[in-house]
Amino acid sequence: MKKNYHIGTGYIMYPVIFLLFIAMPVVRAQSLRVEPMNWWVGMKNQQLQLLVYGEGIGSSTPVLSYPGVKLEKVHKAESPDYLFLDLRIMGGTKPGNMVIKFNKQGKTISTYNYLLASRNKDRAAVKGFSSSDVIYLITPDRFANGDPSNDVVEGMREQRINRTNDYGRHGGDIRGLINNLDYIASMGFTAIWPTPLLENDMPNASYHGYAITDFYKVDPRFGTLEEYKELADKARQKGLKLIFDGVVNHSGSKYWWMNNLPFKNWINYTDSIRITNHRRTVNQDLYAAAADKESMVRGWFVSQMPDMNHDNPFLSTFLIQNSIWWVETLGLAGIRQDTYPYSQKKFLEQWTCQIMNEYPGFSIVGEEWSTNPVIAAYWQKGKPNTTGYAGCLKSTMDFPVQSALMQALTEPESWDKGLVKLYEALANDFVYASPKDLLIFGDNHDMDRVFTSLKKNPELMQMAMSYLLTIRGIPQIYYGTELLMENSAKPGDHGLIRSDFPGGWKDDTLNGFTGAGLSAEQLALQSYLKKLLNWRKNKSVIHNGRTLHFGPANGVYVYFRYTEKETVMVILNKNTGPTQLNTDRFAEILKGKKTGTDVIRGGQFSLSQGLNVPGRSALILDIK
Repeated sequence: MKKNYHIGTGYIMYPVIFLLFIAMPVVRAQSLRVEPMNWWVGMKNQQLQLLVYGEGIGSSTPVLSYPGVKLEKVHKAESPDYLFLDLRIMGGTKPGNMVIKFNKQGKTISTYNYLLASRNKDRAAVKGFSSSDVIYLITPDRFANGDPSNDVVEGMREQRINRTNDYGRHGGDIRGLINNLDYIASMGFTAIWPTPLLENDMPNASYHGYAITDFYKVDPRFGTLEEYKELADKARQKGLKLIFDGVVNHSGSKYWWMNNLPFKNWINYTDSIRITNHRRTVNQDLYAAAADKESMVRGWFVSQMPDMNHDNPFLSTFLIQNSIWWVETLGLAGIRQDTYPYSQKKFLEQWTCQIMNEYPGFSIVGEEWSTNPVIAAYWQKGKPNTTGYAGCLKSTMDFPVQSALMQALTEPESWDKGLVKLYEALANDFVYASPKDLLIFGDNHDMDRVFTSLKKNPELMQMAMSYLLTIRGIPQIYYGTELLMENSAKPGDHGLIRSDFPGGWKDDTLNGFTGAGLSAEQLALQSYLKKLLNWRKNKSVIHNGRTLHFGPANGVYVYFRYTEKETVMVILNKNTGPTQLNTDRFAEILKGKKTGTDVIRGGQFSLSQGLNVPGRSALILDIK
């Protein structure tokens, strides 16, 4: 078996050089992989479990002596090449290099210097994302190529750059993200969510990042760990929070441990590839068959992504510590957890609650791709349920509203179609523990772009964006949406959905960052979104206000966001022509109010005279 030991940043080996007499046998130093690669003093949870990997290391005896650190237990794995060390790092322990010796037959076969670092004082008080934020979702490989020197990395399975191949690597990287933070911040976004930046050493389609082959390594085609830290630091300086796209359900099939697993049950179904049935409702279904439950949580997501077995306590600890390591290393504001309901429930409870216990102000959003609000609501913290699940997940992705929004804007109006779908979707908020913490969106990296779903209609795009940025919840907008990016040529094609952002490559003729070469329609939506996003930044009534809505009538849907001090009125007019709206119907909230100011165009309206709303538009009014 080929041993892949990393020597360098993050995997530093410290072989011991012995001064030997000629008569003594030569003892060869053993190279080791130890994960987490470092830890911190002063953490709330004093427990730390180290995974140690090296040829034959399982037959050695580890010894350490460091003030404030106790080696409580040593666990052997089924493979002779692993050890798991349980440490306790007591309060008051000083930072420094902790020497761990591995002895065998009275001789030290390897010595490892393990760094216990001091914590950044801001980490414990991290502030997560909330309804005051708007998240910009980015597929890094398709956003901007800031460093062409890392386009091809020798030794990786997929090296070729081919921008004509929707499923190939295009060369976007961390430097491209860093170089364009000013654009993102100036647009009015307050957080960025890059899809995974960790190593995906897979033979094809490695650009998307979801088949991770090393949970502790940045993919070198994206950059380095130091560049990832630089991205986090510079984003914070510009008022942008950084969200980590996590994957704890599965790994890539080329993960370094796949040919030498610590335990046979480290992953599910090692004897054959069995794909999940994707029946996510078994998590809530009182009548679900055990076989269906088993297939759902233990089946592989796809044949290239082995399903990890969270019932193995060493694996579950490894994954929890890995997430905490990234939070502490980067100063993250949150994690978006991929394929959330595919993992074992008990593990999800432990994973979410241990992170939130360490970082009470942190945010985690789980992907539950269901348009049924009862299913989506099940996972949110504070939601009573009948199955015993009680995790600490702050937010879920609001697929029910996303689906309703697309239907509302494309269906013909009738008593049960069109805008009423949006009205009734919002009426389901009573099932959620905290509706304002839901992640709302029009599209993402896995579904047709909004402009495609809306039949490439710029007016409907403006209405969709207006809704997402004025209703309750945490809005997320996919990169390029502001430029009317679409995938109409191949609906459902993930590679095309993740197209290149124009201007991210030096030879691009169009440039979304500067506006060069963009059409009038693209510039108009970009300008509209920029105004709306920057207005929203300081509107607490949108962030935390209450909602009052009125049933759609005659192709018009009206809702209000309000507090004791502020009121915002939003009118969605789906009719092709202008509509004269009588405001008498809204007297319960407009009583005593006289005027409304258009937050985008600046015009003022007299409420007593009714409102003339242009066709196929959203009118957003600050009410006085």
